[in-house]
Amino acid sequence: MRSTWPGGRDRPRPNPRPLDSPRPLRSSSHMKRLLLPGRLGRSGRGSFRPLVAALAAGLLCVACATSPLGRSQLKLFSDDQLAGMGRQSFDQVKEEKEISPDAARNAYVSCVATALIEELPAPWNSGWEVVIFQDDSANAFAVPGRRIGVHSGILEVARTPDQLAAILGHEISHVLAHHGNERMSQVLAAQAGLVAASAMTDSSTPAGRATLAALGLGAQFGVLLPFSRTHENEADLMGLDLMAQAGFDPEQAVTLWYNMAEASGGQPPEWMSSHPAHGSRIQELEARMPRALRLFDAARQSGRDPDCARPADPAEPV
Repeated sequence: MRSTWPGGRDRPRPNPRPLDSPRPLRSSSHMKRLLLPGRLGRSGRGSFRPLVAALAAGLLCVACATSPLGRSQLKLFSDDQLAGMGRQSFDQVKEEKEISPDAARNAYVSCVATALIEELPAPWNSGWEVVIFQDDSANAFAVPGRRIGVHSGILEVARTPDQLAAILGHEISHVLAHHGNERMSQVLAAQAGLVAASAMTDSSTPAGRATLAALGLGAQFGVLLPFSRTHENEADLMGLDLMAQAGFDPEQAVTLWYNMAEASGGQPPEWMSSHPAHGSRIQELEARMPRALRLFDAARQSGRDPDCARPADPAEPV
């Protein structure tokens, strides 16, 4: 999504104000059962080292991937494999959650999504499914396989078509950047590392148990959560470019995050969260805004001005 359009303009914008929830690292017991069928004593740890070395070499061999913004990525799964898993998971969510029957809201969300998807390069510009779920939480999600779920509650926070475009552009960007593949690969690599450490640490001693506990926390707060925040920042910036290219006002993305900050009422420290603080997101968006405004100007000059009128809320008279 790079552009060389000249021009741009400066606009006054509000100062960012920082105001999210750590997810505990799941047990690696399943991975241990896969790689360690029997209990290893001191003599067994030495025999485990070749397996650890082979695993590390394998990770390095398949990690040669780059995100759309130029960041190195670890991808251990095929795109087709992840797409199939994503579609299967999404179908399961559709069976478990109530789908919104509101025709006007569905048409509105579809209009915004279509305007964004039309700006994607082939073959990404087809095959998407967007579903509104009856859920009051202010949330949306995307999975590999080009599936996007929108909770009805997000429409109370994304109050304009431009703000909804920021949400959907963000979710589409997660899929384009293969963040699902990268996230699963990181979890697998972290679990393999913990298994290797447990095999070479005497967990029967207090010191050994303390070492393993510290390694678990290190993987959670030192690797998995920061990478998740990296994914969120990358999707924010890619989504900002995408919404601007489609003719949606990119400055509304900043307004959206002020709305999110107001709705959330507070966040844990950023280093303990899987998502960046609202203030951090706003700063990153502001830093990229000159580029986004150039894309927006070019889109409007080319006639791209999506006509996606927000319908009246169900509680309001029509």
